[in-house]
Amino acid sequence: MGKLLRKKLLRRLALWLVPLVGGLLIRLLYLLSKKVLHLPPTIPPEPVIFACWHGDLLMQPYLYYHFRDKPNAKVIISEHFDGQLIAGIIRFFGLGSIHGSTTRGGAKVLIQGIRFLEEGYDIGITPDGPKGPRYTLNEGIVLMAQRCKAKIIVFHCHPSRYWQLGSWDRFVIPKPFGTLHFYASEPLDVVGMDKEGAKTLIHTHLMRHAL
Repeated sequence: MGKLLRKKLLRRLALWLVPLVGGLLIRLLYLLSKKVLHLPPTIPPEPVIFACWHGDLLMQPYLYYHFRDKPNAKVIISEHFDGQLIAGIIRFFGLGSIHGSTTRGGAKVLIQGIRFLEEGYDIGITPDGPKGPRYTLNEGIVLMAQRCKAKIIVFHCHPSRYWQLGSWDRFVIPKPFGTLHFYASEPLDVVGMDKEGAKTLIHTHLMRHAL
């Protein structure tokens, strides 16, 4: 009983402390870096699905702010404990979350994603998340885009200097005092495409600046 209580208390502390510290560290890394933007000339005013690989997630809130004056997005996040920590960090940047996976029991997440798109929210998704395999694109992003006739914009952050973790997604952390190259694709329209063709198109764009 004592171990269980201690575990709950430590998790509660982590859920409060990690998002605060993590959000501040991400902001500090951003401020200490030079930024170079490679953006499309126009972004649709209607809701969009923003996609990046799971290992490239860290700096993406800042790229989102270059498209929307006011954040209005929900990000699909794992419902596991690490997902709760990530959800806390993205709240630090004014973004909401949808908890679940588009691969395991994905119907619930897809229904929520479609509902939020229809309500006017942008949706953020890591198509190889939450557990990989790395660079393997699941079909949830295609189903949402075609159901809501939503465009897809692929995000990348390519740091000139970085650490790369040994996790399954090879998570990238920029080193301070480098240059952050932010890339965003032209809006991709997969409405009317067959599923495999749409997946190939999205995957090709996601791999263009992958580390």
